[in-house]
Amino acid sequence: MRCPRCGERIESRRNPVPTVDIIIEAGTGIVLIERRNPPPGWALPGGFVDYGESLEAAAIREAREETGLKVELIGQFHTYSDPARDTRLHTISTVFIARAQGEPQAGDDAAAAAIFTADNLPPLAFDHAKILADYFRHKAVD
Repeated sequence: MRCPRCGERIESRRNPVPTVDIIIEAGTGIVLIERRNPPPGWALPGGFVDYGESLEAAAIREAREETGLKVELIGQFHTYSDPARDTRLHTISTVFIARAQGEPQAGDDAAAAAIFTADNLPPLAFDHAKILADYFRHKAVD
């Protein structure tokens, strides 16, 4: 890559992009959103961390934007970093567990939002089936 001003050769770096996903416990289930944009499917609420934003603030913001719910973060669950987890680019997602009350309402890039249990999960996007399998296994141990 060359500098557009002086033409000097400059080094280009590609780094993974930080994201957050939120497992929102609501009633007897968890909140999922149906994606409005590709890739299709149902997913945990979440998204990209904005520059200057903490992971926690991003999780709270994304939960509110996509579900309309005000969440209380319980804590970090796990970080998922498989380079193939998102076909669009290499992301690293920090997953939070949160609690909320009320009925989710789809917003932002969510076409729908609903509460599901381990027994009635829809087809999931990204690596969210793995994340939720880990989560439900973790809950069974508690």
